[in-house]
Amino acid sequence: MNRRRFVKTSLIAALANPIHAMTKSNKKKIKKSKKGHIAVIGAGAFGGWTAYHLLKKGYSVTLLDVFGPGNSRASSGGDSRVIRGIYGEDKIYVDLVARSFKLWKRYQKKWRQSLYFPTGALWFFQIDDTYAQKSLPIVNEAGLKSEQLSKAEVKKRYPQINLSGLKSFYYEHEAGYLPARHCCQVVLENFVKKGGDYKQLAVTPGKIINNELTELILSDGSKLQADSYVFACGPWLSKIFPEALKNIIKPTRQEVFFFGTPYGDSSLFESNMPVWVDFGERLWYGIPGADWRGFKVADDTRGIKFDPTTGDRTASKSGISSARKYLAKRFPIMKDAPLLESRVCQYENSPDGHYIIDRHPEAENTWVLGGGSGHGFKLGPALGEFVADRVTGKEEIDSFFALSRFNKNLKKQTQFNSFLPGSG
Repeated sequence: MNRRRFVKTSLIAALANPIHAMTKSNKKKIKKSKKGHIAVIGAGAFGGWTAYHLLKKGYSVTLLDVFGPGNSRASSGGDSRVIRGIYGEDKIYVDLVARSFKLWKRYQKKWRQSLYFPTGALWFFQIDDTYAQKSLPIVNEAGLKSEQLSKAEVKKRYPQINLSGLKSFYYEHEAGYLPARHCCQVVLENFVKKGGDYKQLAVTPGKIINNELTELILSDGSKLQADSYVFACGPWLSKIFPEALKNIIKPTRQEVFFFGTPYGDSSLFESNMPVWVDFGERLWYGIPGADWRGFKVADDTRGIKFDPTTGDRTASKSGISSARKYLAKRFPIMKDAPLLESRVCQYENSPDGHYIIDRHPEAENTWVLGGGSGHGFKLGPALGEFVADRVTGKEEIDSFFALSRFNKNLKKQTQFNSFLPGSG
């Protein structure tokens, strides 16, 4: 299998014709389903997979996105995301990750696309490692082989890492990374092939009458009516539903850097270095050379408030300086490494860092799906199944992800940075 296959004709056609995005053969497939019509807004990791699984269940599905799948302003954009299983005590996430591993592999084979790259993942802790200790039995029970390593073992395996100040180490065998933008585009391509309708347009919710959303108003002046609506708009959720989500979804500015490795030195290539997470007072993580873009490094600390539509995406001098300082300490051969690329993206986490999967409080036929950027991309396939089961009534809303959990106290954001490390 080629490392990366180009997005095929059906997706190109979809993007070229944002109003209908369908071939004649596909138009025949999307006749009104007896099960009903569902509109999904947002073609990122959450929305794209949800739309695909709803379509598999026999519903007519229209998927809409203002800028396109995996675009540079989306939380699901960019070149790579970590996929790993360690999640503290949160078994619900570990189970979703285990399911996602199976689905990434299944669809990689079915669609003949490169979607998952197993490099393993190395965690190193500067502080208390309770997060990993409590997660290890849950991870292994889920079938994701993980183990604690001694400092001597890590030093022997990875001499390119400076282990000073590190106390404990954990290794996940099945972990790796996912080519984010490519994955989003492949999901859309196969959604359209299967008979789904895609429109690249901006969306404004219509009126809510008798506890139901009546329609969507689209940026081309048209209107779209469906039986149910799923809003998976990431950082735009709080703009679309300012009353319901303004204190819950708060986009923050995040910087990611790609540095050049030393000429002729392969020790930091993905063939010799796993995905890694440095768990200290600040959490750094990185991906070694995904798609030959360079050595990726980022600080997972939540940044300043950010507007996903108009925000400037030029990396800050302080961010570059901080990344250089970190690299020089933890990976000494990267001291003075050239900066090859930088990206500014955004997180759109909820106050407690957990996802939101629930009905809109004033519209029974409308679902809100979000709060997951920073650690959600890897769960896309399993989360799409999870959401589709609830939107169609097969399963009940899980209280762990319900909006009602925020009713008591939204005054102070929980410091969850050390408990839900990012996915890159």
